[in-house]
Amino acid sequence: MRIVTYGAACTLDGFIADRNGGFDWIQSSKGAREIMANYWNTIDTLLMGRKTWDVAARMSGQSPTHGLKGYVFSRTLTESPHRDVELVASDAGAFVRDLKRKKGKGICVFGGSDFARSLFAADVIDEVGANIHPILLGSGIPLFQDAGHRIKLKLKTAKPLGGGCAYVLYSVVHKRG
Repeated sequence: MRIVTYGAACTLDGFIADRNGGFDWIQSSKGAREIMANYWNTIDTLLMGRKTWDVAARMSGQSPTHGLKGYVFSRTLTESPHRDVELVASDAGAFVRDLKRKKGKGICVFGGSDFARSLFAADVIDEVGANIHPILLGSGIPLFQDAGHRIKLKLKTAKPLGGGCAYVLYSVVHKRG
């Protein structure tokens, strides 16, 4: 079965963007670039909520799927926002559960905590990765939102990346066998 990973760069106090959506605090490092390059080789699918799609498309000026199969999940859009992505308006958890059963490489949940919350609630996320940056914002867009239940994690990897950043990767301990 395919592995679904949710992850992002975040602050030590758990935010992926400041209260205005900014992320000028994110540091680039050789270690982070290496982890991302290795990770991108293990996936063939990107899942994004509509808000993340909007930000990523605006930043890149094109499709942010980088040649991977892309899905945008939205309850408000009526058609795909780009020819490179498929719009999913159905139940996200059921869709991802079915997608995991199909042949392919890993699946990346890209961006937003609101979308990730629905997938955590459906128990379809298998890993959580974070590039933790040495800054406290105090408020902003959180990495996690309440999925309605506790989610146990098991540490797989932890390593310093330089510039005070650290990378952690956890496996999700699923509720069901």
